Amino acid sequence: MDKALGYMALARKAGRIELGEEPTGAAAAARKACLILVASDGAEHTWRRANSFAAGEISCIRVNFTKEQLGQAIGRESLAMAAFTDAALALAFVRALNEPQTFARELAALEEDSQRAPKANTKKRPGSKRRPRPAAKKEH
Repeated sequence: MDKALGYMALARKAGRIELGEEPTGAAAAARKACLILVASDGAEHTWRRANSFAAGEISCIRVNFTKEQLGQAIGRESLAMAAFTDAALALAFVRALNEPQTFARELAALEEDSQRAPKANTKKRPGSKRRPRPAAKKEH
């Protein structure tokens, strides 16, 4: 499987991608989408819908994968449109396409979005030391 398709599969498992036209539109309307992608053999109407969802605020690209290839990557028969809701995964996906000149504007926007994304709080809270479990009592 192509590396980019692997990122799609990872995003699906993580719940960071919306699959299909209606979920993509809903994610875009809720301002959760950061990248909308359309299959290479997606209908012209599908491409126009994706661009209307993006409304110039969200990156929208046509990828060199067929509907069947996109579908197989995420465990479906076919998929014409999807929206990444995680900027870091979307960035990794676009980088894996290996077309930096074609997607230069999208790469720049996703790099900026991934920098602004809130980082997981990995700091330990004071006094939250893990305490050992009490030993089990032995019965005689």
